Amino acid sequence: MEITPKEQMERIYAALSEKQGQDISVIDIRQVSDLADYFLITHGNNTPHVDALVDAVEETMGKLGVPCRSREGLRGGRWVLLDYGDVVVNVFSKEDRMWYDLERIWRDGTRVNPGQKDADP
Repeated sequence: MEITPKEQMERIYAALSEKQGQDISVIDIRQVSDLADYFLITHGNNTPHVDALVDAVEETMGKLGVPCRSREGLRGGRWVLLDYGDVVVNVFSKEDRMWYDLERIWRDGTRVNPGQKDADP
């Protein structure tokens, strides 16, 4: 059974929430880019927290059988990007998140509230 991009996003959101990801943003970028369907952005409070958030996403997607196409960044709590094709996850340190301000860059996308019922196909 294939899992949809929306289901992937919701599962990742849940994993990040469970590990206390800070200020989790979900942006639907389907109308503004062919890069992916969803961007998830969060930050951790310290290096071990960032690493735990990344581990939670990798474990969740591994259990779903969705391979990571690309992993950028280093362990060490600054910024890790996980590209699952339809869903891209950015896990930052708080300082780096503020510096790069991806929410501003992707402001033309639509903010999503996971779990909210919508007319998404």
